[in-house]
Amino acid sequence: MKRVNSEQGQASAELVALVPLLLVSGMALTQVLVVGWALLSAGEAARTAARIAHVGGNSEAAASEALPALFEPAEVEVDGSRVRVEVRAPVVLPGTPKVPVAASAALDPEGGG
Repeated sequence: MKRVNSEQGQASAELVALVPLLLVSGMALTQVLVVGWALLSAGEAARTAARIAHVGGNSEAAASEALPALFEPAEVEVDGSRVRVEVRAPVVLPGTPKVPVAASAALDPEGGG
């Protein structure tokens, strides 16, 4: 008489259940990395634009040039030497909205920060 193993095929069933979870987790991690990259890029663009605004140049153009093409167009607000740059990080997970990320920078000629 042949014994029937009740755990036969268990590994296949677990793999089938685990693969979608791994894919979604990987995509979520990638989305977090893209948002982080957008934040760093917006910060760098704001610092560059603040330096240009401090010397009287076109800070909006400088901010746009400092951003990777992936994050353009950006919203750039200039108030004296204070510059705020907002970009929208592209999505990795389908069906989710773009993530707005903003950074600001200013040069203080008085040396206060």
